[in-house]
Formats: sequence, structure tokens, C-alpha cells
Amino acid sequence: MKLRILSVGHKMPAWVQTGVDEYAKRIQPMMSTEIVEIPPAKRAKNPSFAEIEKYKTQEGQAILSARLPKEKLWVLEVKGKMLSTERLADRLQTAMTDGTDIALVIGGADGVSADVLTQADFKWSLSDLTLPHPLVRVVLIEQLYRAMSIINNHPYHRA
Repeated sequence: MKLRILSVGHKMPAWVQTGVDEYAKRIQPMMSTEIVEIPPAKRAKNPSFAEIEKYKTQEGQAILSARLPKEKLWVLEVKGKMLSTERLADRLQTAMTDGTDIALVIGGADGVSADVLTQADFKWSLSDLTLPHPLVRVVLIEQLYRAMSIINNHPYHRA
């Protein structure tokens, strides 16, 4: 199983990159993980609703173009299903057993397009809280590492 995080955005603050790099280094021996940065659409200063939808569509097309043919599409979505870390570990274990590759999407500042949501195999909500986009990267990779530590009986996760 390979997991690729398709994330709209670039030039993350140093603290984000430090956190992501740390957990990416830890998770690598347990699961092949890669972060693919998708450039955000160029935005006007005060965009209209129609312009925001256009940005989401452009970013959605880039996300879907970056997806590899055999990857299942998991999308972080505020209205998605919430999972405990243990349930995430179960989902990842199933994907590993089935040999399923996953493209996990972190959308742009305005969310993800309807096209991406329509093609999603799984819609996942990290929290009911609104999280800043850079923090989502850190929380996501940490939770993936934590789930893999459960699967591998590593002491990192203590229930």
C-alpha cells in the first residue's frame, strides 16, 4: 500500500514543515507516504462566490489530474465521517491487506470542488473544529503515524 497526500497549497511556515517532516520520517518505515503539493488557484483580493467556485474547480481539476489511476480517493471534508484513531487504523489495515493505494486530499482554502467530492471513495472529517490549512497537514500526518503505530504495536499510541 502506498499513501499520497495531495495537498493544495505551498510555502508552508517552517513550524509546519518541521512537524510534517518529523512524522513523515517516522511513518516511512511502516507505510510508503508522499506529499504532493498542488498549487492553489490564483485568487482575487475580494472574490465573488462565482470566482470562489471557479478557484475550487481549477484546484479540483489539478487534484484529479494528480491522482494515479488505481488510487482510492479519500477526501478531507468538513461534512465527512469522523473516525477515532483506532477506526482509522482499521481502515488503513484493510487498505494494506487489500493492497489498495490511497490518494488523500487536503483541499484549498475554500474547500474542494463538487467533482472531487463526487469521485471520493471516502469523505473524512478530522474534527468539527475549523482548523487552519497548515495545521491540517501536521494533524493529518500525526494521526496517520499514530494509526500505523497501532497497527505495528508500537508504543507511541497509548489508549
